[in-house]
Amino acid sequence: MTATSKKIIIAPLNWGLGHASRCVPIIKALLENNFTPIIASDGNAFTFLRKEFPSLEYLEIPTYTISYQRSLKLGLLLQLPKIIKSVREEKRIINNFILRNKDVVGVISDNRISVRSSLVPSVYITHQINVLSGNTTFITSFVHQKIIQKFDECWIPDNENSEFSGKLSSTKKKLNTKFIGVLSRFKKEDLVENTDILIILSGPEPNRTFLENKLKIAFKNDSRSIVFVLGKVEAVQKKWISENTTFYNYLLSEELQKLINSSKVVICRSGYSSIMDVAVLGKKVFFIPTQNQPEQEYLAAYLDEKKYAPFSKIEDFVEEKITTIKDYKGLKTNETKVDFKLFRLFERK
Repeated sequence: MTATSKKIIIAPLNWGLGHASRCVPIIKALLENNFTPIIASDGNAFTFLRKEFPSLEYLEIPTYTISYQRSLKLGLLLQLPKIIKSVREEKRIINNFILRNKDVVGVISDNRISVRSSLVPSVYITHQINVLSGNTTFITSFVHQKIIQKFDECWIPDNENSEFSGKLSSTKKKLNTKFIGVLSRFKKEDLVENTDILIILSGPEPNRTFLENKLKIAFKNDSRSIVFVLGKVEAVQKKWISENTTFYNYLLSEELQKLINSSKVVICRSGYSSIMDVAVLGKKVFFIPTQNQPEQEYLAAYLDEKKYAPFSKIEDFVEEKITTIKDYKGLKTNETKVDFKLFRLFERK
């Protein structure tokens, strides 16, 4: 087997674009270390990575099709039979692919619970060792930790002291975890900040659209330079301007990196990948957590308490709230550097 024939399946969960985007530095590091990534995903995550890495091989796997409005917990419960069916099919496809391709030497799953195999070393990427779900947190965390134990290693994208993930990644259980530092596809650039407010939308529907409509109304009569990136990965990239506001349906990494670097203030969800991105770029940010998503609500409150960034619930948000950013120190961390030693795991078999 030649160095370039060593294939690694890398499979991000299709939940907004966060899991896919934080896999970008992992994919690049694999390529730099003479592995051939095979991208396995679905939906927007699949489409996004195919645009980022058009020359790679892709494997489409079943979608979980998780949608919720009032309650994440209720939404997951109602869709559980469909999710279980998708998970089983996902596992079958992955194992069959490995059996047909003897040059696959490993699997990296970002929160896809069945993308693993006993045939090759398997890694699970997550910042949620503990899964917050209100009064059922103990159960959801216990179940998730049982899943994590089935993998050879669990990579936590955070610094050693759980700086940005807080109690989500803290555990005394032996789960073969490794803190690998933040994962962001972006690099800091010294650019003129000619965008006053950058609004980055993400996440599952219908909540993405709710936030889009709320913020369009909130900034309708604002005279500042405002840009919306809608997080809608479509066949054709689009840009349009309405009064003082510029809209993009989506942007790929290089374009979005430049836009964030050239913005004074960022407004976005308190999704963990977004947190890592603005931290690497050292940007002032205002968070609006997804309603009834305990992880984002916790992270927003946690970072507010540390005086990193302010937040508001969607129903309470008004344009004037972003002025409180001046009272916060902002998020900051080192740029992503994936340690090549992590990939030694895939030399076992």
